This record gives sequence, structure tokens and C-alpha cells, in this order.
Amino acid sequence: MLDSPEKGSIYVFTGDGKGKTTAAIGQAVRAIGQEWQVLMVQFIKKWISGEVPSLQKLGVEVYPMGLGFVGIMGDTLPRSDHEAAARKALSFVRKKVKNGSYRLLILDEVNVAVSLGLIDVRDVLGFLKDRPPNLNVILTGRGAPAEFVEIADLVSEVREVKHPFSGGVKAKRGIEY
Repeated sequence: MLDSPEKGSIYVFTGDGKGKTTAAIGQAVRAIGQEWQVLMVQFIKKWISGEVPSLQKLGVEVYPMGLGFVGIMGDTLPRSDHEAAARKALSFVRKKVKNGSYRLLILDEVNVAVSLGLIDVRDVLGFLKDRPPNLNVILTGRGAPAEFVEIADLVSEVREVKHPFSGGVKAKRGIEY
């Protein structure tokens, strides 16, 4: 049975393995194939990785709004800057989806933003409750809050079995970013 266009779903892609954003991008490609409007807002990422230009060519709107890693990998920004960026991203999302034209929204790394305390879980839950009824939302990132898991229609956990980074191999252009 096909889904009703009036009721949007909530998907959560979480876990410590690589591939959560990639899974969301696969959903975006599928949605574009159905002529849906797709919006992706990235909460932690600030750099333009390889998938962004490709998605934009397909018609996906992508907005990296984070300030990068928080407190690791050489981050020297005040925590308040990261918090402000996360709040700004959620406010931006609220405004962008208000007219109801998007059918898929990807909140990339929002789970991380919440688990780090950059934004409050209640603010994201409030957005999800008030979103346009036909808007499907994908929440990605490690450490999905229990509240997201509880309200989600689908939850997938990506588990790391082996990763080259563990062996000292740096991220590779074209395959990891």
C-alpha cells in the first residue's frame, strides 16, 4: 500500500558507524526521483564535502550551517558560537519549510547537536510536532536522543565494525568527504 501524501514520516539514522549521512542522501536521491523538493541542513558541518555539489545539481538545497567539530580536532571556537550556530540552523529550518513545499527535510548531524547540548531536544521535538503534515524528516548523527527514537517511524543504527581511521588512515577525498 502506498503512503498517504498528507502524513510525513520521521526517520532516524544513528550509531557509531560511518554512513548515516550517506543513507540520508540515498533517500534524497529517491525523493528527487519522485519530483519532491528536498532540503538538507547540516548542523555540525561547515565545509563543502563531495556530495554537496552533486546534490545541488539534482536540485537538493543544501545548507552547511555548523561551525565544524565541537571541542575536538583543533576546534578553538567558544562553545557559545556553536550553540548560536545550531539555534540559527533550527530557526532557518522553521522558516524554510513553513510554506509546505518541501516533502523531505534532512537534519544532518542534529542528533550530535542535541547530544552535545548545542540545542535543546524539546526545541527539535517542537519543530517536528509543528512541521507541515506532508514533510518527511530524517534526523542523522551519533547519539540520537531517546525522544527521537520514540517518535520515529523508522530507526536505523549504523554500527562500526572496522574503520580505517582506527588504524591511523586519514579521511580520503572522494570516499569520505
